[in-house]
Order: sequence, then C-alpha cells, then structure tokens
Amino acid sequence: MNEELKKTVHEKYKIALQKGERFWPDSIFKDLVVSFGIFILLLLLATFIGIPGEPKADPSDSAYIPKPEWYFLFLFKFLAIYGQIPVLGKIEWFAAALIPGIALLILFILPLMDKNPYRHYSRRILGLTVMGIFVTGVVALTMISNVPTATGEDGMSLSTLFQFLAGLALPGLAYLILFGLSFLARKSPRLAGRAQIWTASLTSVTILVLALLVVVLAPPAEAGAEVEVAGTIAEQMVLGQDLYSVNCAECHGAEGEGGEVKGVEGFEGVILDPLSSSDVMYTYTDESLANIIAYGQQASEPAMPPYGKVYGGELSLSDMDYIVTFMRYSWDDRAELPAEAALPSIPALAAGEAPSYEIHIQPLVKRYCVACHRAGKENNNYLMGSYAEILNGGDNAGKNVTADSMDSYLIVVINGTEILDPKTGGVLIRQMPPSKLLKPEYIDMLTRWIMAGMPETAAEAQALSAPPPQTTP
Repeated sequence: MNEELKKTVHEKYKIALQKGERFWPDSIFKDLVVSFGIFILLLLLATFIGIPGEPKADPSDSAYIPKPEWYFLFLFKFLAIYGQIPVLGKIEWFAAALIPGIALLILFILPLMDKNPYRHYSRRILGLTVMGIFVTGVVALTMISNVPTATGEDGMSLSTLFQFLAGLALPGLAYLILFGLSFLARKSPRLAGRAQIWTASLTSVTILVLALLVVVLAPPAEAGAEVEVAGTIAEQMVLGQDLYSVNCAECHGAEGEGGEVKGVEGFEGVILDPLSSSDVMYTYTDESLANIIAYGQQASEPAMPPYGKVYGGELSLSDMDYIVTFMRYSWDDRAELPAEAALPSIPALAAGEAPSYEIHIQPLVKRYCVACHRAGKENNNYLMGSYAEILNGGDNAGKNVTADSMDSYLIVVINGTEILDPKTGGVLIRQMPPSKLLKPEYIDMLTRWIMAGMPETAAEAQALSAPPPQTTP
C-alpha cells in the first residue's frame, strides 16, 4: 500500500469517525428489529412445527442413539463422514482437534495472506468465497445428517461416496484452490478474483446437488417403536394408570387396596398392605416410590422384583414417573388434581342400555383384568388385550364367553364361583379377580354385555338397547 492510498483511507476513516452513528435510536433500533424477527420466527416454528418430545434420559437404554441439536448436526455428520477414511478415520483426534485447529490457524493468518485495504464486499473475494463454501457445506451436512454413513462388505456405497465428496473432498479441494489463487492475485488480481468466484460457485452448486442426491437415494427410514411421551398431568395419569394395571394391579389390586395375593407365583397367600392408604401416600415421597418400583424390595420375604430397566426390569424412568403420578393424584387426598386431568372413568350404564366393547368393556378389562390375562402369565392362555382375544382365545375358547348364556365361564367366575375340571374335579378356573370381586355395577356390565351378544362398537350396542320409556304429560 503506497503512502497516497494510506492517506486517502485515513482521511475517509476520520470523516466517518466524526460523523459516527448514534447508539440510540439508530443502533438499538436495528438490533430490536432483528431480535423481534428472530423471536417471531421461533414462535412460528414452535407453534406450527413443534418440538418432538422424548422420554426422560435413561442410562439403561442401550439402543438409544444420541444426536445433537439441529444447529450442531453438521459437526455430527462431519465426524461420521471422516470415520469412513481408511486408517485416518480411526484417529478421532484428527477430526476433533487437528482440523478445527487448522481452521482457527487460517483465521489468524488470513490477514497476512489478504492485505487488501478495501472494505467493500466486492473487494473481499477471498473471505467471501471461503465463507460461502463453508456455509454451503454446513447446510449440506445438515441436510444429510440423518442418512446413514457406512461402508459394507462390498465397499463404499454410492450414497456414502456422495457424502464423502460433498462433506470432505470437494470443500477441501476448493479451499486449496482458493488459497492458491490468492497468491496469484498479487500479480493479476482481476483474473484471480474471477477464478475464485467461479471456483466457489461451482463447488457450492456441486455440493448442494450431491446432498440432494444423497437425500433422494437414501433408503426409507425404518419405523422405530413409537414412544408415548406425556407432557401434561392428564396424559401422565392415563399412561400411569395403564402401566399400573399391567405391572402392579396383579398383586396390589386395581385400586391399590392390597390384601391377599392369589394366583401369582411366589406370592400366593401373601398379605400386602394397601398402597392407597395415607400411611403410604403421606410418608413416601415421589422419589421413594419411584426407587421402590425401580429396585424392588429385595430384603422382604418374598422379595418384590425390580421393575426398572437398570436393574433388569421392563420400565423406563419415564414409565415409573407416570405410575407415581397416577398413584399420587389418585390416592393422596392432599394432591389437588387439575380439572382437565381427571381420568376417564368407566361409563355407567343407563336403564335398558346395552354395553359395548369399545365404550365400556375395554376400559374395564384394561383396569381389572389385563394384569393377569396377558402373555407370560398363568391364565389358561386366555388373553384379554383385544376384542378378538376375549371372544376366541384361551384353552376354553367357545366357553369363556357365549352369547346370551349365563353359563359363560366369565360370568360364572366374576360372580365368585369356581369352574371345576370335569375330569379331575380340581379347580380349573378360580374366581376372578382372585383377591377381590368386582364392584356389582361392573359385574352387571359384563353380564349384560355377554347376554346382549358381545357388541363391539357403540353403534352395535345402541341397536340392541331398549328405547327409553315414553312419558306423557
């Protein structure tokens, strides 16, 4: 830079410095406009797209694949692509430390390489082209972050090759060309500038095209197991009630009433204290209840088995929290249940109304029967998880429920009568539920359902219901 140019730049700087820009309202107004725009964008995204919920972090879930937030997905994908490089891909610190270190070093030496005194963007070609390729690479890596990157026995697939080119090879080659052209710029700045612009433009377009091809060629993602995540107390109560019915009601009773355990191997005849009493609800915190569910009670005789995945059970941390929420708001009279969180009860029957499976029997069975009548339990293979299983399942299929017959096994056992084996005279089916009979209104509901022919839908049941009596004024 010659002395005359230095003087010109200095004079322009002094004029701009004298003129300046007011912080209020000029600068702060610009900041407010940008901040408000970002706020509105985030509000729209949260309203119309939403945030996918996940269960509480569970260290026992070895199948869970953690992923960063979306704004770090490009780094996540960069490390995945880097891992495909033979030999070097196994040296993680190259990608995690060396390459970012080189990038920082380039930022420090960039002023020494580009001594251009002009500030207008049209004169800052090297910086703009380098950052243009970088931003394009970030966008491309984010686009393909969910596409698997793997090398099989047959070598690198076409998708993996495109990912390698878009994420590593092309950007790296373009950077070398751009910095090489910066040295040429001292002798022929116009020619070098055009070459840099063309290099950056062609590289960016190629990277985006390859990223789109990767997305198009990607195999359809396998549908993972759907996980219900409860965000409100109402949702937690519903899930908690279902989980309690399946995992706890068999011993502790559907209402937490405790009593003598019947029909549970290893616990036959054991007397359990009620969970729904104030002695339990007042003295045990939510954390204590969750710990008991997770670890069990190993010192008691017989020992309560653990239910948490960490200790070999089937329940996640979120599942156990849902059960505790159900117990707390159902049985602790100090806990005030929000009106919108009230559990859907089993609808009562009106006079002459025929019950249906979808409205009446399904919630009743889920709450009082499924704990025992599910796979893995001693129940004569009679499962009650669906309408078809109730009608046609079990070793005594055809006798468990028979339309319009009071001799149906289900009607007999819910009224407290045992079914005897005609060959041996022993007990074939004991009363159900084993520890305590259902409430009279529920016995009547099941009886009326079977006598009405076991209608499945509300429409079928309505067609069978007696019309309400007509009253005359």
